[in-house]
Amino acid sequence: MRGPFEIGGFRVPPGTRTTLDLPVSVLSDHTPVSMSVHVVHGRRPGPVLFVSAAVHGDEVIGVEIARRLLRAPQLDKLAGTLLVIPIVNAFGFMTHSRYLPDRRDLNRSFPGSEGGSLAGRLAHLFMTEIVERSDLGIDLHSAAIHRTNLPQIRVSPASDVTLEYADAFGAPVVMISKLRDGSLRKAAQERGVDILLFEGGEGLRFDELSARAGVAGILRVMNAKGMVAKRGIAAVREKPVHVRSSSWMRAPAGGLLRTFKATGEYVASGDLLGRISDPFGELRTDIICETTGIIVGRTNLPVVHEGDALFHIAETTGSDVEMRVDTIASQLDGDPMFDEDEII
Repeated sequence: MRGPFEIGGFRVPPGTRTTLDLPVSVLSDHTPVSMSVHVVHGRRPGPVLFVSAAVHGDEVIGVEIARRLLRAPQLDKLAGTLLVIPIVNAFGFMTHSRYLPDRRDLNRSFPGSEGGSLAGRLAHLFMTEIVERSDLGIDLHSAAIHRTNLPQIRVSPASDVTLEYADAFGAPVVMISKLRDGSLRKAAQERGVDILLFEGGEGLRFDELSARAGVAGILRVMNAKGMVAKRGIAAVREKPVHVRSSSWMRAPAGGLLRTFKATGEYVASGDLLGRISDPFGELRTDIICETTGIIVGRTNLPVVHEGDALFHIAETTGSDVEMRVDTIASQLDGDPMFDEDEII
């Protein structure tokens, strides 16, 4: 018989699920703030997976993905343990801000410390209560406000096994990127826990494509780890495109931007991506692509200043890449709904 799962002084019996509140801090008006964790502790043995969202408080698409995941019928016969933290940074979530009240970026504050800054204390709590109890993590993010990202997975180049899980997730693009100091990914990897970082959508916005891609991808990873059965989970029809470098096309001038290319499109060097005009229509500056690859992110603002980041291009070539991206994009559109309905 499996024993209970212990976290934050609580014991969750096998075959049950519950939401626990881990104390974080007390606001200046004496209002307590906690980090809520939903624990699904299966009857059968298996790995521990955590799914986290809103590490940046304005990246709300992950909260919706977490909500839909917790309603997925596959969890009824879970093997192992699932920890879902829909809102890590409650301070930023409540104020529609990326940051904490001390103006620190939580994803540059790991592993934190018990007696450090507010960001450091929250990071320490997450590391000790969540990361150190887990075998793998999936951290959900979006682009910043006024930008949007194509659903994608970012992983460290250090682990082949983690790359296999990234492929199983089934996002159109897997970005193999270095770890940043202070990030959750780096702090977790130093403790032997790898993390898939999901990017999709825009800050402070929901979009159906990213929500479906996130839920389906998490369930595919859980299936790959033997936690849930395949039934009801859409299969990956095309292997994701692996990318090791990317670049931003920036505004050569300020003005009003009209874009001619969308996220997910395959572009080649010399393609016209957009055009910037002055408010009178007298001056015009074309934005010409300088590399070949897939647009994985772009601005949503029509008003731009010189030097603003406009198009994020994952650099890749190959005669089959454009066809593969189209196939994966059509798969995202077809992923089922499970209920009723960082370079800046």
